[in-house]
Amino acid sequence: MFTYRIFKVWRRDFLVWQKYFLASLVANFGEPLLYLFALGYGLGRMVPEIQGMTYPQFIAPAILITTVMNSASFETTFSSYTRMEVQKTFNGIATTPVSMSEVVGGEILWAATKAMVSSSVIFLVLALFGLISSVWVALMPLVMACTGLLFASMGMLMTSFARSYDHFTYYFTMFVSPMFLFSGTFFPLDNLPAWAKGLAYFLPLTYPVQVARHLFAGEFSFRDIIYLGGMLTAAAAIGVFAVKRLVRRLIV
Repeated sequence: MFTYRIFKVWRRDFLVWQKYFLASLVANFGEPLLYLFALGYGLGRMVPEIQGMTYPQFIAPAILITTVMNSASFETTFSSYTRMEVQKTFNGIATTPVSMSEVVGGEILWAATKAMVSSSVIFLVLALFGLISSVWVALMPLVMACTGLLFASMGMLMTSFARSYDHFTYYFTMFVSPMFLFSGTFFPLDNLPAWAKGLAYFLPLTYPVQVARHLFAGEFSFRDIIYLGGMLTAAAAIGVFAVKRLVRRLIV
């Protein structure tokens, strides 16, 4: 059962992160900027407008969302696994009144928060480059939060199965990377064959990318609300499953 104590786990991770937050921000900040410059302002000069947007405007919201995905995924896989198996932090915290389920819940919450902080830096850069013009982007923190919770929960579920760091290769190579490339990040889904377009809608990243792009374009519809609700529902279901698996693994 979750209580306010999950925020104590969140605070513990936050205090540790403060000691290396500059290096963490640079790591999450550098790669998205490279994609923006190389593809948006390099390749983008040869790409005509897409859906009424220049190519940098088209990929900017997707780069922001993929930053959230990557940060949340990394935190609940490699970082959480280190705290769980190498440092034995999970077991140490669980000797206090904080339960193991609260430890795992706090980890998921922290990963989503860290992903939002990392992507907020990208958000500021996009604003400086004049790629944000719609007032609807005020809703982007909500989209980033939903995305962070979803991918933090999925990463934690993967960690519940992992027996070594090598197991995460399957997750990132066979799941995260295809989502990065085929969820409408760099080109419209309409450009894909019908079968590939259908498969793209089974990829979780497709939905936050579409919502973010709508907000950047000054559009927001009931369909976007459905997407956000679906993301939160999926995050809750996957998160609960991940918590149960890890509690069973670490206690039983």
